[in-house]
Amino acid sequence: MALQIFPDKKAIAGHATITAVVKAPLDWLVLDLDPRLTVSGVRLAAGESVPQVARFERRGPRLWIALGITQPVGTTLKATVAYAGAPRAAVRAPWDGGFSWDRTKDGQPWIATSCQGEGADLWWPCKDHPSDKPDSFTLRIRVPQPLVVATNGRLVEVLPHDDGTRTYHWHTDYPINNYGVALNIAPYDTVTGTYTSVTGEQVPMTYWVLPENKAAGEKIFPEFMEHLNFYERTLGPYPFRGEKYGVAETPHLGMEHQSIIAYGNKYKGGAHGYDWLHHHELGHEWWANLVSVADWRDFWIHEGLCTYMQALYAEEREGAMAYHHAMYDNRRRIKNENPVVPPDTASMQQMDDKLGNEVYFKGSWIVHMLRYQIGAGQTREVLRRFAYPPELGDRPKDGRAGRIVNSDDFVRTANAVAGRDLSWFFNFYLYQPKLPKLLSSIEGDKLVLKWEVPENYPFPMPVEVEVDGRLERIEMPGGRAELDAARYSRAKLDPNLWILKETRMMSVQPPH
Repeated sequence: MALQIFPDKKAIAGHATITAVVKAPLDWLVLDLDPRLTVSGVRLAAGESVPQVARFERRGPRLWIALGITQPVGTTLKATVAYAGAPRAAVRAPWDGGFSWDRTKDGQPWIATSCQGEGADLWWPCKDHPSDKPDSFTLRIRVPQPLVVATNGRLVEVLPHDDGTRTYHWHTDYPINNYGVALNIAPYDTVTGTYTSVTGEQVPMTYWVLPENKAAGEKIFPEFMEHLNFYERTLGPYPFRGEKYGVAETPHLGMEHQSIIAYGNKYKGGAHGYDWLHHHELGHEWWANLVSVADWRDFWIHEGLCTYMQALYAEEREGAMAYHHAMYDNRRRIKNENPVVPPDTASMQQMDDKLGNEVYFKGSWIVHMLRYQIGAGQTREVLRRFAYPPELGDRPKDGRAGRIVNSDDFVRTANAVAGRDLSWFFNFYLYQPKLPKLLSSIEGDKLVLKWEVPENYPFPMPVEVEVDGRLERIEMPGGRAELDAARYSRAKLDPNLWILKETRMMSVQPPH
């Protein structure tokens, strides 16, 4: 990608060259590109041929490039698309994507892109689907001085031009999702350091910060390192350590752009004494950028796992009460109106419309309940294996190990670690929205506990009870258990809120 940015006009101009290998006989190369942007020409090369002017058509949001003849499997195509225009401006970034054309306190341009929901075709031609990742990416971005461009990968060079502009040349050799490509442009200053990875490698760290906030940036920088260390210890090595770990101060709240997350939390911290926004977006370097969903219907894998990681960090910092407080806070936001994973393929817009924040909070509770069933140690092992599967062997544990996954892959990993089939649990909480009811009743000298579930789903969820100040785990094969009423009639059921269930329990108290 080679683009010039015109801050005063809120416009861009340049070209993008896409190299691709044909996987099935092909007559057209079809790319996504917002109709707001005008294509002035396309040049195409197939195999060893010299690039030629190609015929193209705009069909709504798609750019159709004619290949002339049917290209056979194995042909390498190289298409260069020249385009320009005023890209969509983000009204409410990062939730509404596009360009943020903002200003610093002294009136200089402060620009950022964010396009998770809408896709990167808002500003460059791409295959706009989460299952498609370029295997590498080069960005050459030209801006007026004294603006600085901070983006993905490693900085190769900065080239000054006679007209008072300069080009920032960045490159990444790691596969990257299209919405993870991002521009951050401002008169940035930097806070820099070196982080020692759990692998022993030295990873350059840079925080691109507005000059007026440099003191605050220097103060929070060690916390950024602490967060990185937590994730590495919990999940395995930071995936993009061969390039950098970067953070860019942005005019919007934040986003998980690969190797350079967007940070706009204004140094506010969070409920458990750490900056929740940075911690969450950093988690996406594993859950979104390393491990990416094949379809937005499985979006809980990105957001639910990151949200759960925040509860784990609260536990590490402040203990079990902080962990349960974080999970209780997540519980209050769960509506249970739609399945976490819809039955069919879904767009990000459809997920937002139907589920909203459910993928964050109910997603985190699915991992919380998994921990209740198989233990904290095994749950951490599930997360580590899901990030870096054992079958990697001696292959590098970094961004080159990235995978495209779905919910079934997570279930298989959990089953393998647990050594038993937990499909009943995931089927119940992922694919339908209703909650179980825990019924308790006195029948003769027995306290009968029974799960009432929709459509007779199998639900052998064990129940933790508190009796005389002690915790016991009651197994419920078949969804039912019988206990000695004399001892258990006044037991507290699920006192630590491990199970996502209807909060109003039906019970029959023993006679006085």
